[in-house]
Amino acid sequence: MRVRLPGGPGLGPRPDASDALAQRWRGQRPRLEVWYVTLTDPRTEMGCWIHHELVSPISGDPYGHGWAAVFRPGTEPVVERFGPSPVSADGAGKPPLLGGGAVFDPPNLSAETSRLAWDLMWRDDTDHPSRPLFTFPAWAWERETLPAAQVVAVPSAPFEGTIRVGRDVLTLSPQTRGGVSHIFGHGNAERWGWLHAELGQGDMLEIVSAVSRRPGLNHLPPLAFVQLRLGGRDWPRDPLVAAPLFRTHLGLPIWQVRGTVGRWRLRAEVTMPDDRCVSVGYVDPDGAGPTCVNCEIADAEIVLEHRRASWEVEARWDLRASAHAEIGSRP
Repeated sequence: MRVRLPGGPGLGPRPDASDALAQRWRGQRPRLEVWYVTLTDPRTEMGCWIHHELVSPISGDPYGHGWAAVFRPGTEPVVERFGPSPVSADGAGKPPLLGGGAVFDPPNLSAETSRLAWDLMWRDDTDHPSRPLFTFPAWAWERETLPAAQVVAVPSAPFEGTIRVGRDVLTLSPQTRGGVSHIFGHGNAERWGWLHAELGQGDMLEIVSAVSRRPGLNHLPPLAFVQLRLGGRDWPRDPLVAAPLFRTHLGLPIWQVRGTVGRWRLRAEVTMPDDRCVSVGYVDPDGAGPTCVNCEIADAEIVLEHRRASWEVEARWDLRASAHAEIGSRP
């Protein structure tokens, strides 16, 4: 029996994946736009992270760049950068097709660097079709009312293709699944935690818990935006209204988010062992930048409880080396 959450598909417009992936930058400064793909191959236990950025700095020419990282149990993760290359606002409203030595042309992505190469494609999921998942409210994404917002344009889809690591060519197994997300805003947060957890049968949990860089707000605790999708329903119904009800402890190697909304209580504990992580320096449009510690083969324990006469465990998921997670921080 599947858990039936309250609420429904959420608030605001629901574009399809192509709309949710279309370039939003129209020449404004300063702005940062990000498209990233994460996937897991359960046969090899490999995790992969491919991150494309469009940076419109306060001064200087806009550019595109990015990086990719491959995580395999028992071996040191490999991370490689690509770009930068010039970009143009001419692509506004269209799916991204970035340069920098890498191509992101949904649903295809490919590139070759000195140690990594990939030629991948995601497909429609006929068994568990899904619409975009709005970690931030859909209206905030559409109206660009927050300093930055994220949408999981393709929450969970089958992937196929190959990834080369050094001389090893890895062909993805038929069970490989991944997600594709899109961020647009003024830059990165002061600090943050992120979790993408596939729970099976099209279910998933997405968490972005962050501290804003804006003066005054940068001294507040992290604000957690949580979206749990079970059986096609998204909870909480409005992630912005629910955000103050969650508490976050950010740290390494373990961080945690927990909160209660109505009669439902959620706890997510993420473990990112140091030997499974990569560290990547980010650059904001103002020239500053945080450091991101990322792990695509993280562990996560997720517990969902429902209050009836008392609190009862409704569902529990124990993900081993298959959760996607990161911690971002500044000096």
